[in-house]
Amino acid sequence: MTTTTAAAPATEAHANQFALLGQRRFAPFFWTQFAGAANDNLFKFAFTVMVTYQLQLSWMPPAMAGLAIGALFILPFLLFSATAGQLTDKFDKTKMIRFVKNLEIAIMLLAAWGFVRADAAVLLGCVFLMGLHSTLFGPVKFAYLPQVLDARELTGGNGMVEMGTFVAILLGQVAGGLLVALPGIGHTTVAVACVLLALVGRGVAQAIPPAPATDPGLVINWNPFSETWRNLKLAHGNIVVFRSLLGISWMWFFGAVFLSQFPSFAKEVLHGNEQVASLLLVVFSVGIGIGSLLCETLSRRQVEIGLVPLGAIGMSVFAIDLYFASRALPPVAEMGLGAFVRQPAHWRVMADLGLLSLFAGLYSVPMYALIQLRSQPTHRARIIAANNILNALFMIGSSVIAGALLGAGFTIPQIFLFTGIANAVVAFYIFMLVPEYLLRFVSWVLSHFIYRFKVRGEQHIPAEGAAILVCNHVSFIDAVLLMAASPRPIRFIMDHQIFRVPVLGWLFKLAKAIPIAPQKENPAAYEAAFAQAVQVLREGDLLAIFPEGALTRDGELQPFKGGVMKIVDSARSQGIEAPVIPMALSNLWGSYFSRIERRGDKNIAMAKPFRRGFFSSVGLHVGGVVPPAEVQPDALRQRVHALLVS
Repeated sequence: MTTTTAAAPATEAHANQFALLGQRRFAPFFWTQFAGAANDNLFKFAFTVMVTYQLQLSWMPPAMAGLAIGALFILPFLLFSATAGQLTDKFDKTKMIRFVKNLEIAIMLLAAWGFVRADAAVLLGCVFLMGLHSTLFGPVKFAYLPQVLDARELTGGNGMVEMGTFVAILLGQVAGGLLVALPGIGHTTVAVACVLLALVGRGVAQAIPPAPATDPGLVINWNPFSETWRNLKLAHGNIVVFRSLLGISWMWFFGAVFLSQFPSFAKEVLHGNEQVASLLLVVFSVGIGIGSLLCETLSRRQVEIGLVPLGAIGMSVFAIDLYFASRALPPVAEMGLGAFVRQPAHWRVMADLGLLSLFAGLYSVPMYALIQLRSQPTHRARIIAANNILNALFMIGSSVIAGALLGAGFTIPQIFLFTGIANAVVAFYIFMLVPEYLLRFVSWVLSHFIYRFKVRGEQHIPAEGAAILVCNHVSFIDAVLLMAASPRPIRFIMDHQIFRVPVLGWLFKLAKAIPIAPQKENPAAYEAAFAQAVQVLREGDLLAIFPEGALTRDGELQPFKGGVMKIVDSARSQGIEAPVIPMALSNLWGSYFSRIERRGDKNIAMAKPFRRGFFSSVGLHVGGVVPPAEVQPDALRQRVHALLVS
């Protein structure tokens, strides 16, 4: 599996994700998508309020307005996402963005006429056209980032975009509701605001730097049905990416259940008015934004999919607790915002909702970054388009299932409980299908809560292509810590006896570690291990080996055996020039997982678990690349020793 990402110039390195807002490669794009999301929601919410409270339409009763507007907006995603993905791969992304923003101006001029005339039919047509606008922008939005950000910036960049999108949605809906209600001038004010926002978005888009086409020779297939099927098959070609697409679509299913029920939940369960419904939306949006921004901090600025299981756990826990927090609220008269927030029981409801959405942000951002990082660049936009199709289908499915549950007599809190339990089941199923998520979660927990893990020189781990990682062997969890340090999956060659260790052996089997036995003990297994190792390099992946051959028994670096030379030579004989990356783990000797305890004539591990307490400091120092032609066991050992003492 190879990855490709355009590295950002060193001069543009940033201290954190907010610094991206000061850089031309990101800031104009961020504000362009922010203005577009705000305009979408200002327009849709103002139109919904107008139909619900101000117009009397026999052909569209108020109860159907939200459903009709939502369905019309989603329909273009089903019809045109496949075409949008092709266009994004074929043409310069910046030109695509400017074309979409020109289209937005035209749509908003038509919508302005509809608002001034209070013509619901024209505005419904504009809803469909704005859905088309968003369909065209979706693949560009997520395919642009990996083209201008490097692998260590993707999580932060996606977090900023996710946060900006939800803040824009919130501000757009609040502005739309307030402006359309202005006596006498509401419709005109909304019309002017929509056009101005479209013009601002187009003006900012002019500053976005060029982003060349990734597949300019692509021949467009204009048949949306055959192309949709082709895109889904294309995504399925990389099983980790495809199942990540399903994971993101499930998150949209999960979120749509809650967002669609906020008005009824506020009125029927919380006994609040429209302001309370708006407060729920604010809490949900703020939670998503905070969770999205936390991803970069919690991931050490790499694509850390170990956060996905953490997010899934939090989503289920707080969705289930929301059921218990809301089912016993006493019936009272309808409350305004002030009366609602004065009741302590409602703070638990808001905390559940905020934390649920925060964990949804932790869940979604790493998945988006993983798809961007691991998708083939020439097909990236089409894979993202396939994701948009799946998202639309899952959101429609959520509406159908929620409606069926309500029809069957479920209360809204019971629907939240059902969704939380279903999320736990679906997440467990996904993580068993794609063990990398679970493995990364274990390594993330270990490196954040058992140890204080500091990595130096991580930039030497290649973002793409085959490489051999060579490290000293101090403890039974060395491999888990190496996983935590690398944004890419690693295949390990490990002593066959380690697979007998409870729990750890199961984890290493999930990680598809390659067991190796001494040549004298099992010649067939010995040769098979090296054959698998070369195959890993042939596929362009990372391979790790502990050349000492066993855990150190005295804490000192042992002589390196010749296995690494055998791998390098075998790979070179097949035309594979895989560089070697020396690494050194420090301060692990004396920990629970190292063989420091003496029992009779043996050194044992995993005794006295609290010897060093929690959060003991350990480190990994990654050295510079060693070309395969220069690899020698003794020289590699000297490099690893130098890293240990530096």
